[in-house]
Amino acid sequence: MKQVIAGIIALMIYSGLAGYTGWTVFVWLQSLSLPLNGWFFAFLWTVWAFSFFIGRLGHKWLGFTIAGSYWLGFFQYALLLFPLAALLVLLIDHPRDVQITGSVTALIFLSLFLVGTFLAYSPAVRNKEINIKGNGEDLTVVIASDFHLGVLSGKRHLKRFVTMSNRLKPDLVLLAGDLVDDDPIWYVRYGMSEVMKELTAKYGVFGVLGNHEYYGKKIPLLVRVMEASGVQILRDDTVNIEGKFHLTGREDPTNGRRHSLENLKPEGGLPWIVMDHTPTDLKTPVQLGVDLHISGHTHKGQMWPNRFITKKVFDLDYGHRQNGDTHFLVSSGFGFWGPPIRIGSRSELWMVRIKYGNN
Repeated sequence: MKQVIAGIIALMIYSGLAGYTGWTVFVWLQSLSLPLNGWFFAFLWTVWAFSFFIGRLGHKWLGFTIAGSYWLGFFQYALLLFPLAALLVLLIDHPRDVQITGSVTALIFLSLFLVGTFLAYSPAVRNKEINIKGNGEDLTVVIASDFHLGVLSGKRHLKRFVTMSNRLKPDLVLLAGDLVDDDPIWYVRYGMSEVMKELTAKYGVFGVLGNHEYYGKKIPLLVRVMEASGVQILRDDTVNIEGKFHLTGREDPTNGRRHSLENLKPEGGLPWIVMDHTPTDLKTPVQLGVDLHISGHTHKGQMWPNRFITKKVFDLDYGHRQNGDTHFLVSSGFGFWGPPIRIGSRSELWMVRIKYGNN
């Protein structure tokens, strides 16, 4: 009963905020002397405001899924900008204050969406060189996470990754979770497997599951299509890669029954690389002697000012850090979740050069 009441309250708050944004836009459009029917506008606005939820009803609601993704981006910045615009209207006290302030706000939205789209679809290569103790063969590792492959992060975006990665001639490619956006159906339907098969690496391509694979509840299908694409999914597995190093892929914490890292620790003195989608624990890997620990999940907040939240939630929400002899790397992701927009972050892959020696 408490959950029902909480849900009703949340729905009322959300509806009120969505209504506020719609009313603000309507007032601005009226100031431009546009011929608008208030009831028709309200209907369209309500559909857009709830399009994300409608899109979750099934694959046939694809148009609502796309519209809902853009709504999420608009809604976040509307809640930030509209109160400021309203305050300016009160301070300006000019006959055309609504028209001017609204038009400037619209230009800001347009700029945010243009810049954000560029940063989402124009991934960067981050370079990092790390030193680990011991003797061995230097490795070039391409690392990427959070592709969210589906409708908006699709085949063309995956092609960008494959082209960029192959150009770097890596020894190893590691895909650190959230490979698909919940449901692998779009990965299959859009023929992304043929693109992923083109990905090459001396010692292979490996991946782990993220929280969104669990949300989609089609993990067996996801594992099959990824393996058919040349990506070996590690699910609480530790493998020895040609006697060069050990690689562990952990289940996401969404799986409450995942194994502890202690149970996955390999024997022997080879370098140890661990993939764990969500960077929840930076202590245990140091205690167990992990050399390189790789995560994603945070998206670096994806859209400013969300990073203020991820920095509070995670001890390391982005980038590289060395604790003791353990190197941690958290990627902002190659794709995006929801709106194809990045503000204050950028889609990326990492090229990490692992060198050996006493440090």
